[in-house]
Amino acid sequence: MLTKDKFQRAALQLYDFCQNPAAQYKILFHLLDMPYESPELTSLRTDFLKSDIVEELYQTQDYSGGWGKLRDKNYAAKDKFPCSLTAINRCLYIGLELEDRDILQFAYEYLEAFLKGTNKEKLYDRNEREIPWQKATICGAIERIKPHNRLCDRIYNEWVYIVSCAYTSGEYSYERERDAQHEVFDTREKRLVPMEACFDLILARREGLSPELEECLLRDHGERAYHQGYFWDKTPKDLPENFMDKQTRRWFHTFNYINQFRDSEIYLADAACWLMENQNADGLWDWGGQTNDPWGYFGYFSTTRKFKHNRVVDCSMEVLIFLKKYLENN
Repeated sequence: MLTKDKFQRAALQLYDFCQNPAAQYKILFHLLDMPYESPELTSLRTDFLKSDIVEELYQTQDYSGGWGKLRDKNYAAKDKFPCSLTAINRCLYIGLELEDRDILQFAYEYLEAFLKGTNKEKLYDRNEREIPWQKATICGAIERIKPHNRLCDRIYNEWVYIVSCAYTSGEYSYERERDAQHEVFDTREKRLVPMEACFDLILARREGLSPELEECLLRDHGERAYHQGYFWDKTPKDLPENFMDKQTRRWFHTFNYINQFRDSEIYLADAACWLMENQNADGLWDWGGQTNDPWGYFGYFSTTRKFKHNRVVDCSMEVLIFLKKYLENN
């Protein structure tokens, strides 16, 4: 059974196991909630900001503040990061803050420029759903970097209204969501902007959501992912027999999707127990060699990932990040 004490013990075991300052910084700052200005974290920060994984982001960031296109991979280019959103997600994953170097600050301004209409890269406009879809995604990324940006206020309010209409009765209604999207976005298509596009945005400001509305989202989207998976067809109700399986990492797409909602334990309690049962002799996790994902893997804490030591660090970090969020939401 997962408890806060067991989680903290595992995080400290990873800290002792790995002497990489980038990984140690992430453990202290994000897993153990050490204050940003604490002496121990401050002493680690210099080495973290000089680490290979931070330098990699700095060297590949372009003059616009992005990393290539916003969200569509440029197959003609052999870029380290397939798109800007992937690189921004990586910045946040490893623990970068706006105050650290200029990387996230430039990325933040790059995202804002889309909403201001000053970015040289234009949003796709292939159909009437594209613009509101992309703006919701952009605002979600902005709010994850620094919440309550005024440029996102209108888009946030629009999506809260749409979601509230869709679940007025406590159950999802396609017709009510369709009518609300047509009203707000002035669209006419039967196909809708996927509601998932707004989750990063509205959950970053979850104080504006009633607990009842968030429960509706969990019971609808979370339950669907529990039975069908998210992105991959890997579900918490059908966990792999062995943790060291070549596709174990793919289950975390579904775990993390469900885990963004409060009270996620109704679908993830077995997954949390399964993870705790699969700690190795060092109290850490190792999923073994993994099947390559189409866009690559961006959860690494060292650029020399061929070594088993780094694989254990990367796997354990992903498990602990999930468990931390799980404890916060339950």
